[in-house]
Amino acid sequence: MAKPLYKVTFLNHGKVYELYARHVAGSSLWGFTEVGDPVFDVHEGLVVDPTEERLRDEFGATRVLHLPMQSIVRVEEVERKGQSAIRDAATGEKVVTPFPMPAKPPR
Repeated sequence: MAKPLYKVTFLNHGKVYELYARHVAGSSLWGFTEVGDPVFDVHEGLVVDPTEERLRDEFGATRVLHLPMQSIVRVEEVERKGQSAIRDAATGEKVVTPFPMPAKPPR
């Protein structure tokens, strides 16, 4: 049987983070939730998701993340990993956007 996969949505510095992890439980630290074994996409090639890269840079070396209970918006057990996201808490728009393309092709 495969390990369960969780989508954890939480608030951090005015942004809503959506992160996937293999372990979610009550923490031994009072008032915190333990999120362990974060899951990131492994890209082999030129196409790279900037949001996934930012999350990997921030949480890639993290074994267990202890989040304050009041910062957690939702924890979902999911079948498969979707796209991770970092959104503005007020507008819901993605904070990390793909590399901008020029409006007109260069001459």
